[in-house]
Amino acid sequence: MAILSLRRRRSAAIGAAAVAGLTAAAVSLTVGGASAGTLSGSLYRDPSSAVVRWAAANPGDSRAAVIRDKIASQPQARWFANFNPSTIQSEVSGFIGAANAAQQIPVLSVYEITNRDCGGASAGGAPDLNQYQTWVSNFARGLGNQTAIIILETDSLALLTCLSSAELNARNQAISTATRTIKSGNPNAKVYLDGGHSTWNSANETANRLRNAGVQYADGFFTNVSNFNPTSSEANFGRAVISALNGMGISGKRQVIDTSRNGGASGDWCADDNTDRRIGMYPTTNTGDGNIDGYLWVKPPGEADGCRYTAGSFQPDLAFSLANGAPNPPVTTPPTTAPPTTAPPTTAPPTTAPPTTTPPTTAPPTTTPPPTGNGCSASVVLNQWSGGFTASVTVTAGSTSLNGWTVTITLPGGAAITGVWSAQASGTSGTIRFTNVGYNGSVGAGQSTNFGFQGTGTGPGATASCTAG
Repeated sequence: MAILSLRRRRSAAIGAAAVAGLTAAAVSLTVGGASAGTLSGSLYRDPSSAVVRWAAANPGDSRAAVIRDKIASQPQARWFANFNPSTIQSEVSGFIGAANAAQQIPVLSVYEITNRDCGGASAGGAPDLNQYQTWVSNFARGLGNQTAIIILETDSLALLTCLSSAELNARNQAISTATRTIKSGNPNAKVYLDGGHSTWNSANETANRLRNAGVQYADGFFTNVSNFNPTSSEANFGRAVISALNGMGISGKRQVIDTSRNGGASGDWCADDNTDRRIGMYPTTNTGDGNIDGYLWVKPPGEADGCRYTAGSFQPDLAFSLANGAPNPPVTTPPTTAPPTTAPPTTAPPTTAPPTTTPPTTAPPTTTPPPTGNGCSASVVLNQWSGGFTASVTVTAGSTSLNGWTVTITLPGGAAITGVWSAQASGTSGTIRFTNVGYNGSVGAGQSTNFGFQGTGTGPGATASCTAG
């Protein structure tokens, strides 16, 4: 069909959304907001994503190092695409709680609209729009009150060919109501509606569809999810959409762009059948553009489009193709504010849909004093749950730059490491030495880099020690 040359069929949904782990760690970019849009802060990395679990389970695979260091190390969206009104609140609450404990911004992709994908590779969604609103209400109850990014219903506005006029009006009303429900549940949530992409509908048509769906209640719109258009093209398209919205009396709206696989050639829409793709800009809220709130990895790299593989399934050959030859992630800079020294406050349990699993507990970071000379320090943020844990470690250089580093951490008895990212580990239990990988060994004076690990048992409680070289 001709439409396939225009659209980027939504595909990351079901495989990624089925992950129900409630734990999280934080490996991302710490940024200032002066050169960005309305968002300021580091993005949250989901430690139970398909790519993280694959990298942990396949350390001997020849592709593992590239996939681990360039994809699994990065924050990506968690997809919520199963119609589960009785459990969605607890799933969202667990994910949000772990991100809040890490003081980072989670990205949640809501993909549950009735008749989604017009019955294509990612067909499904709520049985009807009344049940959709029930699901969204329960979703919103789990959002807490800290900043969260909500990608609301990919394809829902750009792809309308299967809807009658009455169905289109009903969908617009449903998305508008969902936006207001989410904002009411968490006023600090940043909600973005479907803007398609730069080679689909025109900017004026996109703006008209956004207006009809209630973008005036949202923070803006997203583009390029699951597509390969260059960031510059998407930014130009976004400016045209914003201008058209301004002409309609709707001002202050901003854009987020999916850069998860737009670093190579464009061409046909389906990544399953292309080997000339590359991951694009690494995720960040520091865009340098007042119209753009973030470059995000909404579509998890390595998850299929439904052409050669099942839509949403993680495929290591796709991930390796995207990451191989791509630049290394940037070294992070330290945050401008100190992390909290106490555990996050507890909240009363929800009155509906109580959690079916034990949520994670997060220990406050343990740190060594910042070095004053030729040395380094390390801090650990631990997320513990029943039977396992994840840990995010920040390595900070002293007054001189580092050319390599080693962090030593002792695990309690019975604990063992099952996976590591952005570092190399000697051993799996007891006292473990973590050394840098190639791209994060050089750290400028006063700057930081990150690595992380996950394991079984009880996570480390002792202070981490760091040595240079």
